Amino acid sequence: MTINLIIADDHPIVIDGLQRVLVYHQDICLIGHYATGEALMAGLEGHAPDVLLLDIQMPDITGDELLPVILKKYPGIKVLVLTNFDSALYANNMFRRGAKGYILKTAETETLIAAIKTVYEGGTFIETEMQEKIGKMNQQHRASGFSKTALTLREKEVLQLIVDGYTAAEIGAKLFLSPGTVKNYRNNIMLKLDAENTAVLVKKALKLGLAQ
Repeated sequence: MTINLIIADDHPIVIDGLQRVLVYHQDICLIGHYATGEALMAGLEGHAPDVLLLDIQMPDITGDELLPVILKKYPGIKVLVLTNFDSALYANNMFRRGAKGYILKTAETETLIAAIKTVYEGGTFIETEMQEKIGKMNQQHRASGFSKTALTLREKEVLQLIVDGYTAAEIGAKLFLSPGTVKNYRNNIMLKLDAENTAVLVKKALKLGLAQ
């Protein structure tokens, strides 16, 4: 058994570290690594892996936006999220979008190898602590429902401008924020409202009275 693996991460130290680890695991073959979403999509055209290690923070497109695009085109790829985000919101969102595993970059080497093999074999991998966090978050959501106070004041400002049809650059200019910061706010709002795209986000915002 040989597991063909691709890594999507823009931090060279992560790539180097994983390459050194995989030397000792001959049943896992690293067939490519990419630093941007655009490069990854181009690379997948020629070499689709069994397992894809996907970071959430990519310089051109976030992992949560990229994931459904990948799975639509390559449904056979098992995606294992490798991230610094120790967040139940992010983990839940990535699983909802089709990820088969979620693991932090601080995990032990043995845990990472186990995660790769688990998703390759068709299972789902999530560390116990994160699983407990997701369970607790879901219980809280069911108990209390969504509250308008779940959004910060700045998030509400950004949401209103999104509903009004402004682009990230235009919102940034109005609020004196960089387009990247606006994009981060947008992603956080989408996570909180459980919206998979802008159209759904706008619909939920109007329904919940979070924007006009």
